[in-house]
Amino acid sequence: MSERLQPGDTAPAFTLPDADGNPVSLADRKGRKVIVYFYPAALTPGCTKQACDFTDNLGFLAGHGYDVIGVSPDKPEKLAKFREKEDLKVTLVGDPEKEVLTAYGAYGEKKLYGKTVTGVIRSTVIVGEDGRVERALYNVKATGHVAKIIKDLGL
Repeated sequence: MSERLQPGDTAPAFTLPDADGNPVSLADRKGRKVIVYFYPAALTPGCTKQACDFTDNLGFLAGHGYDVIGVSPDKPEKLAKFREKEDLKVTLVGDPEKEVLTAYGAYGEKKLYGKTVTGVIRSTVIVGEDGRVERALYNVKATGHVAKIIKDLGL
């Protein structure tokens, strides 16, 4: 079971391929606040709702200095299909090896329909301009989550 991050922790560095296969690094966002959200699978109902919510609020979040990166265990090809099908504007990156998911505490045991399974834990980590974790939210709901983040951040 991976360790969950706490406010004040240094956010684990990562470079992962986006939907076009281009590398996306957390280091490239230094000096910006970054919302890194982790979701189980592209092209599924809950993950689609969440990605569309982030896309719908992207301009608002960017206006307040936040970049958004969505991380799933999907390969770039599937992320590209997801982006095209849903007209997503949010940056999506793939972590098929689940190394970044694990480093962020977003992969491990979870309850699913009353059973304990191993998989992606829907999570959001807000990284400050200094590269430190400001907030780490685990087992979040796909629906209404973006509105809750905006409210919690006082935006």
